[in-house]
Amino acid sequence: MTPMPTLLRTHELCKQYRLGEVTVDALRGVNLVVMRGQFVAIMGPSGSGKSTLMHLLGGLDFATSGEITLGEHTLTSLNDDALTLLRRRQIGFVFQFFNLLPTLTAAENVALPLMLDGRDPDAYRAWIDDLLALVGLADRRDHRPHQLSGGEQQRAAVARALVMEPQLVLADEPTGNLDRASGEGILRALRRACDEKQQTIVMVTHDRHAAAFADRVIFFQDGRIMRDLDLSGQAQKRSTQEITAVTTELGF
Repeated sequence: MTPMPTLLRTHELCKQYRLGEVTVDALRGVNLVVMRGQFVAIMGPSGSGKSTLMHLLGGLDFATSGEITLGEHTLTSLNDDALTLLRRRQIGFVFQFFNLLPTLTAAENVALPLMLDGRDPDAYRAWIDDLLALVGLADRRDHRPHQLSGGEQQRAAVARALVMEPQLVLADEPTGNLDRASGEGILRALRRACDEKQQTIVMVTHDRHAAAFADRVIFFQDGRIMRDLDLSGQAQKRSTQEITAVTTELGF
């Protein structure tokens, strides 16, 4: 089997914050490699650096030192305009809060990144319908957010994150505000996007069950990677057991 090419790489990535007279080391020399088409979950206690890492990977914040490479682009060397364009076209975001526009239908919300990029969404109707079907919303395309359940709104947000066919999809606690059944639907949609659309997913989660959908789990603590667990090819129950063993060992 031909090995997957590297999509995302960090080298000695560090991030410091100043809180008054105190310097906080949010990330301490993080070295991470993610392959194209891989689903990676990131776990760790509050304050371990998970969300800081996601913000840096998405170009939403700047590293104190180190490098981030996405495909052929070094994020840490791009100017603001180039970084904005890269975020728009190559990175999809799924946040804990759905951030759908209330006046737009599900299909229009999915099409929004296309419109912001100056494209005619009518030319992409078949693609939008394909994505809505992927996340189980084929029959809800003309419904506005207030007519959708929380899980349906988050699935629309997943489709929106995929519509530009980004190289990388970043999901920050995407099931955090959902019940178990709705969260399961989101995780299956992300898993299908990875398997069927060859999207690369990096997801922050505190939920062991959610992390078990991934091919790999990275465990963070005190701004460092403590463990890198390969789950590829394993049954979900076995994956959950392995994740539980590691989190118990690390004390979170």
